[in-house]
Amino acid sequence: MSDLFASSAFFGLLLSAGSFELARAVNRRMGREVCSPLLFATLLCCAVLLLSGTDYEIYYESGGKMLEYLLTPATICLAIPLYRQFALMRKHAGAVLAGCLAGVAAHMAGCAAMLVLFRMEGPEYITLLPKSITTAIGMGVSEELGGIRTITVAVIIITGIFGNVTAEFICKLFGIHDPVARGLAIGTSAHAIGTAKAMEIGEIEGAMSSLAIAVAGLLTVLGASVFAAFL
Repeated sequence: MSDLFASSAFFGLLLSAGSFELARAVNRRMGREVCSPLLFATLLCCAVLLLSGTDYEIYYESGGKMLEYLLTPATICLAIPLYRQFALMRKHAGAVLAGCLAGVAAHMAGCAAMLVLFRMEGPEYITLLPKSITTAIGMGVSEELGGIRTITVAVIIITGIFGNVTAEFICKLFGIHDPVARGLAIGTSAHAIGTAKAMEIGEIEGAMSSLAIAVAGLLTVLGASVFAAFL
């Protein structure tokens, strides 16, 4: 079966898109979201690759890389809700900076606490520092400071998926109803993958989350260098 997948030019693309649409169809049929399309598609793709003995390289070359190419234009498209909500962003500039700063500080403090509690080695600790920012920035931060780049990528993806799946529930649990606060919280903690969920919740949430990706990314670059000095 692995050879059959390898001979297909669109296996990876069809598997990913098909899994995502299958979850959406289930949610539409049930009338509510019973499973996260992102989480479902990720787990189903992993299961198919493992059960069929298909290497990741085959998945990537047979269509997976097409999805990667779309990441850049998809990220650029996040500027659209930012433009539409520019007046609101300017009005809440102080809240945006304070919220992102608090989120990044809490994340860094959590990593420092894990360093002490779990007696992690230096590279392991540094690997976790950029876990809440977008992959493009996180990989560079991890590599520059001496972390394990591949694990950083995996941790960033897991963090984003967790944020995407739980963001709405956590906001309801803690009574966070203001759209600006919800968007900043999601973008600061779950980067672009979480922002996809924020845009589903509302346009203001999506715009604030998009802005938080950039602000939190810059703050993390600065903060990671400071917290790395704790070693």
